[in-house]
Amino acid sequence: MSPYPHHVEHTMRAFYRSLRENDRRRYAAVEAAKLGHGGIEYISRALGVDPKTIRQGQRDLEDLPEDPRRAGPRARRGSETEDR
Repeated sequence: MSPYPHHVEHTMRAFYRSLRENDRRRYAAVEAAKLGHGGIEYISRALGVDPKTIRQGQRDLEDLPEDPRRAGPRARRGSETEDR
């Protein structure tokens, strides 16, 4: 696996640190998925995160609703096709 260039890893780490915990897990999981085989280990080293955290992020992503705008108590009221 060819690693990201050093400056890209630096930017990824800075971005990762700016996120909340649950978003960190999901971001790491997405980055690992983009790399395919060996991605979890590489991203674990690049971001300084435990591989278990990335696996939890993968589970978090699997549990996301299909359309987050329509899920949970923050769902918009009314129909999107409503006349204004």
